[in-house]
Amino acid sequence: MRVAITTLGCKVNQYDSASIETRLRQEGCTVVPFAPGADVYIVNSCSVTDRADAESRQLARRARRFAPQARVILTGCFAQTNPHGAAIAEVDHVVGLSRLPDLVRAVKGELGEQRIVVNDLRTARRVTTLGADTFTGQTRAFLKIQEGCDLFCTFCIVPFARGASRSVPPRQVLSQLEMLAERGFQEVVLTGVHLGGYGGDLEPRLGLVDLLAMIAEVSPVPRLRLSSLDPPEVSGELLSFLRQSPIFCPHLHVPVQAGCDTVLGRMRRKYDAALIREMATAVRAELPDAAIGTDVIAGFPGESDAEFEETYELLETLPFTYFHVFPYSRRTGTTAAKLPGHLPPATIRARAQRLRRLGERKQADFARSFVGSRLRVLVEDKPDGQSGRLSGYSRNYQRVELSGSPALANSEIEIVAAAVRGGRLVASPISAQ
Repeated sequence: MRVAITTLGCKVNQYDSASIETRLRQEGCTVVPFAPGADVYIVNSCSVTDRADAESRQLARRARRFAPQARVILTGCFAQTNPHGAAIAEVDHVVGLSRLPDLVRAVKGELGEQRIVVNDLRTARRVTTLGADTFTGQTRAFLKIQEGCDLFCTFCIVPFARGASRSVPPRQVLSQLEMLAERGFQEVVLTGVHLGGYGGDLEPRLGLVDLLAMIAEVSPVPRLRLSSLDPPEVSGELLSFLRQSPIFCPHLHVPVQAGCDTVLGRMRRKYDAALIREMATAVRAELPDAAIGTDVIAGFPGESDAEFEETYELLETLPFTYFHVFPYSRRTGTTAAKLPGHLPPATIRARAQRLRRLGERKQADFARSFVGSRLRVLVEDKPDGQSGRLSGYSRNYQRVELSGSPALANSEIEIVAAAVRGGRLVASPISAQ
């Protein structure tokens, strides 16, 4: 049976799709591109905005056009938060999150007339979607170590989609890392919906640094990276650990979302601009070469010109090295959708563009600071899409283009950075390790 999978959304969704693909291969299925000719199409949906819901429906309709007789299955966050809205005419089955056995049954045609299979994840206490060992087109793997969120930021539907925060026990994390090492992965990104919440639900309770220390003792994979942490979770203990660790990469992604206290209050974020400044300054002091990324929302409801400028000026002065900028988009069912003062689309776009230009400038400036330096780069197994040359990421998350043989793929090599082009480093390899 030929199964096509397409994925919208975050790294956790990407990991879930990889888990689905791994399980289906074990069941004897062949995973094929999302194109005409498949027997089953799976849309792993996102629901972060109303627009993401619409895109998920569009992909389901596209799958039906690809193969009118195929089964079309919609899963993911949209399926979980609005199963009846996801059950459009083109969809045969809507399968909620954390129901991998039911998803497999849907693929095999064993659900019969049961169109919607969803349960309430706020009562879930375990992480069940694990075991991914195939990451198509990726040199590095992802490993979900935490699921769900208890923060309830006003712009976010995720706690309703993913359920309460829950953690993968350390023994299981180590087992998954060993499996990925056996598959030949040289880098694994530890990911979660609220990674900094790791361990609070375990007995005995653990913190994220406790888990990282356990991993470091056995070090099954030569390079590990953290996905994202909220500003209050970037503790002195964590920074001290990262500074001393030879396997955890000097790279932190810390979504601040805004840099103005009144906007942060409307977002229900649990910190202020002073903490953001303190955190970013501490990261740069402890990890001088680290990449520090962030997420920022442009045009949150009620954001005045003065409030936007506060965010812009804070981000401009702090040592962030790249931005992910998200123009605010309404998400039905969230508190933010009901707030007064929704801004005109043109204003949101203009603010997002200013932030993107600032992020691009910071990214290029950070890259230029490494010209002439030696860096260790994990070479990817596909050429760079712009230049056609080999490419990869340094330990401190610098994108690097380099010349060399395709045989270098999935090996960590030392390079010397010669120049910056398009915000990324250009280099020649020194040696393979």
